[in-house]
Amino acid sequence: MIPAAGDNLKLKAEDAEDFGILAACLQDALVPVGDMNFDAAAREFVLLANRFRWEDGARAGERVHCAVHFSGVGAVRRRGFDLRERGRVLDLLTIEVAAGAVTLLFAENAAIRLEGPEIGGRLRDLGDPWPAAAAPRHPAA
Repeated sequence: MIPAAGDNLKLKAEDAEDFGILAACLQDALVPVGDMNFDAAAREFVLLANRFRWEDGARAGERVHCAVHFSGVGAVRRRGFDLRERGRVLDLLTIEVAAGAVTLLFAENAAIRLEGPEIGGRLRDLGDPWPAAAAPRHPAA
């Protein structure tokens, strides 16, 4: 179901198809490096993002803050950025799922690979959306 404008999105991902929907909703989300955390003891990886509300379709476009939580994470690997760059903002392109891993792919060849035998995901919008300055553009291939 596509939420009405102003409705907060809540999603749960348990398999590749679910993660595909999560990826579509998070495409072009802006993720500050300082707003990511891995709790190894709890096996949880959490990030806060500023996501474009693609589900609004033809509307002028809105953004909303959201929390994304991954459970069952045994290890986190990264490439293309340094965790000390806390103010750097990564642009999420997509999420890929493979046996034992979920990989968040960002622009500029940055990535986060979450490893674990049964990774689950949840997305929850936080607060009200606001008008986006511009809609993300993707050139035709």
